[in-house]
Amino acid sequence: MSATVSFKVPSAHGPRTVTLSYARVGSGEPLLLLHGIGHHRQAWDPVVHLLAAERDVIAVDLPGFGASPALPDGLRHDLPTMNATLGALCEALEIERPHVAGNSLGGLLALELGREKLVRSVTALSPAGFWTQAERRYAFGVLQTMRGIARRAPLPVVERLSRTAAGRTVLTSTIYARPGRRSPQAVVAETLALAGATGFEETLRAGVDVLFTDDIPHIPVTVAWGTRDRILVRRQGVRAKLIIPRARLVRLPGCGHVPMNDDPALVARVILDGSRAGQ
Repeated sequence: MSATVSFKVPSAHGPRTVTLSYARVGSGEPLLLLHGIGHHRQAWDPVVHLLAAERDVIAVDLPGFGASPALPDGLRHDLPTMNATLGALCEALEIERPHVAGNSLGGLLALELGREKLVRSVTALSPAGFWTQAERRYAFGVLQTMRGIARRAPLPVVERLSRTAAGRTVLTSTIYARPGRRSPQAVVAETLALAGATGFEETLRAGVDVLFTDDIPHIPVTVAWGTRDRILVRRQGVRAKLIIPRARLVRLPGCGHVPMNDDPALVARVILDGSRAGQ
């Protein structure tokens, strides 16, 4: 069941009202799920029911993605603002120090929340921020190309392609290793979400100089990487382990950049194991 919540976030020109869309299901300790750039909270649908058996799961549309509007004037789509926004979200939902799992951009945001001691455990799936400049330029180029295709593709063409496994491969093989497993409805919805993401360009611009360089010694951290990630190559996981030495580094065999759909059972197990360590 989707809902929206509004709250104040401080800015240089006074508090600004931010509204986010989210879905909440399950019971237990809270678990916040953060998607990647250009995606939406439905990226987590393949694993939500598995996680909800043990957790109070909150899947959020980040600002300017999915059903959430972009941040208002005076707030940038940068890491400090996102930390403040997600911290305020947790306060508004009366969630105290949730577990957090994130993918890509969401993985970077999850690690940032861990660094700021706002969460009790972090699971980061192919997180951004462990790239070389060449790897970052490559990833951003791929993302911009995907965005351009999504914006130019007529909806009837997207719908027609989504009806076959081969067509879903054309539309989503950059992010999924097993695109045929994604449902036609989900492929259409995420193509529209990418095309309509009002926060895409500013979020990408804010990421140009981003590198994650701090250890997170005080909470359990899991970093997991798909062996078939075509956007952020898996050697970046080794760099993450060097920067966060106590982190558990997990290999996701046969998974792409967005692994939740490629192997839901494995991804759910990795997230739940990581959160159990923070209990």
